Amino acid sequence: MDSIKEKCDSYKDDLLLRMGLNDNKAGMEGLDKEKINKIIMEATKGSRFYGNELKKEKQVNQRIENMMQQKAQITSQQLRKAQLQVDRFAMELEQSRNLSNTIVHIDMDAFYAAVEMRDNPELKDKPVAVGSMSMLSTSNYHARKFGVRAAMPGFIAKRLCPQLIIVPPNFDKYRAVSKEVKEILADYDPNFMAMSLDEAYLNITKHLEERQNWPEDKRKYFIKMGNSVENDNPGKEVNKLSEHERSISPLLFEESPSDLLPPGDPFQVNFEEQNSPQILQNSIVFGTSAEEVVKEIRFRIEQKTTLTASAGIAPNTMLAKVCSDKNKPNGQYQILPNRQAVMDFIKDLPIRKVSGIGKVTEKMLKALGIITCTELYQQRALLSLLFSETSWHYFLHISLGLGSTYLTRDGERKSMSVERTFSEINKAEEQYSLCEELCSELARDLQKEGLKVAQVEYRRL
Repeated sequence: MDSIKEKCDSYKDDLLLRMGLNDNKAGMEGLDKEKINKIIMEATKGSRFYGNELKKEKQVNQRIENMMQQKAQITSQQLRKAQLQVDRFAMELEQSRNLSNTIVHIDMDAFYAAVEMRDNPELKDKPVAVGSMSMLSTSNYHARKFGVRAAMPGFIAKRLCPQLIIVPPNFDKYRAVSKEVKEILADYDPNFMAMSLDEAYLNITKHLEERQNWPEDKRKYFIKMGNSVENDNPGKEVNKLSEHERSISPLLFEESPSDLLPPGDPFQVNFEEQNSPQILQNSIVFGTSAEEVVKEIRFRIEQKTTLTASAGIAPNTMLAKVCSDKNKPNGQYQILPNRQAVMDFIKDLPIRKVSGIGKVTEKMLKALGIITCTELYQQRALLSLLFSETSWHYFLHISLGLGSTYLTRDGERKSMSVERTFSEINKAEEQYSLCEELCSELARDLQKEGLKVAQVEYRRL
């Protein structure tokens, strides 16, 4: 009887990890996790959603059990051989490390919710989410303080925050605003890569080279009064908004996280004194460094749309995306283009912060004692024996702080896809679970883009 009770408690704990508060999300730091998770469990228990999540969790647990059995059979000789193979590959990756590009990830803050708040002032001081009772696309920062987040069913969000206002999505409107933002981005990289309506990657390397010879007049912008301007007072701390500015922004800015400006924050790294914005009457002059270019981009976006954006600056796309979440909302973070700066940043980074590592992969890696990127590197030989080549190659890239520097710009999108590489699976229920995960992921991507599909195709390679 006790063993059955322990198993039930274990499944409950697993479900909390799956459905509970993900405090990796910007705006959800320091919340009462236990209280929020209790409400989530009470709201879902007995529902079809709960049943589906429980089923998925059992399947994930089975995959972990199989993995641990496989691990137990690995010999020390196999591990030594794998270590040599992986280290040779790591050496090749190191030799190909490219630090010559400046990649920027722009991420609009709570985009759909911010647009709705901008267009309907009555929503400004209220917790708002965009979506439906079935699923939310995003939530504003006020709602996040209650644990309400994107990809959460609306009926659960309502239990967490009874006063939550759920606004139906209006993708025509979001596309129009997104177009305005993209017109600005094109000035810095005509071949920028849009990932969705609210995020994009830019390679500003060429722009930076050209910008070094620009006169001040070419870097000067006039301030439209009524919008917040970052650091428009030389004595004012970057990223800290005045009460007046807080009241103007369509986003509801809560207190900034305590680590908003950690020691050595890139905002404080200025190679030239002239790189700090200077206010000349009602105009602002931006400098020539990468951080100044990104401040300028964010300033122009806010002046054009009255919406704010956060940004990450790094030598590759993987790092830039992680950086853009570092000082959200309305902030930016830079990793300087040298190996030591990259490795210092990666060292204690939780694997869940990296795009491409979701809750299932996180749980499987956690079962192996892997929580940070350093631990990911330390277990590189074991991972090469337990995961597919594609997966362990990806893990090694992450642990070394490596990512793509090549941006491909799509024309008009004809299709959208998700894919996953995994080891051989024979059980039908496990295959079904993986298909369901892929379909859910694709559905979220389509919803984010505001797209509908006429045909869904499944390929097994």
